[in-house]
Amino acid sequence: MIKSFLLALQFLTVIPLRIKNVDDKSVAHSLIYFPLVGLFLGLLLAGMYKLLLFLNFPPFASSMILVVTLIILTGGLHLDGLSDTADALLSRKGREQMLEIMRDSHAGVMGVLTIISVLLLKIAFLYSIATQFRPVALVSACVLSRWALVLPIYLFPYARAEGKAKAYIQGVNLKILLLSTGLALACALFLWQLKGLYIFVIVVAFTYLAGKFINKKLSGITGDTLGALCELNELVVLLTVFILTGLTF
Repeated sequence: MIKSFLLALQFLTVIPLRIKNVDDKSVAHSLIYFPLVGLFLGLLLAGMYKLLLFLNFPPFASSMILVVTLIILTGGLHLDGLSDTADALLSRKGREQMLEIMRDSHAGVMGVLTIISVLLLKIAFLYSIATQFRPVALVSACVLSRWALVLPIYLFPYARAEGKAKAYIQGVNLKILLLSTGLALACALFLWQLKGLYIFVIVVAFTYLAGKFINKKLSGITGDTLGALCELNELVVLLTVFILTGLTF
């Protein structure tokens, strides 16, 4: 259990754990703890937000610092996937050509524009959320976006013959999905009560529909498309929190 959690932490963050003697079963089981890694990241960001608030940083500057901090903590892992996915899916090429584009280490115009757009939207959404809700919004975004990696891994095949995500897809099962889902949903309900259920359902719907679209284009998913889904779900959560916290019900 501890080894699987540490594997998840090693994969999703820049923490250099260097775990040895890793087997495919442990890799697959690490999916259970993806929401907990998200919780860890979210709590770090929430703590930094409190510090910035104490130091009287302007809200917009704080939002920018927090978004950049998350990039640093994750090593830009998911942004790289977002860029490659945008270059491929927006190229209007065939399946094989799109997969080759994602292999290319160079970022294209569409990839760069997508990264810029996503980062600007993250800053804007976070800045727009009322002060008292920003810490829990950060935690929710990190938890649910990391869980949103698990659902498509369970639902869709791998688009390549080989790759980093193959071990996860081959080893995932319903038990792993349910345990990971239970952790993510419990966090959402604890943070938001009933509104947490609404946020979770929206993330599920977006992830499923986006996964279906990607699967249709590529006949499966890749590590890059998973990274893209993680980044986009952070946006989805922040936007949903902004909308729900402005409603009275």
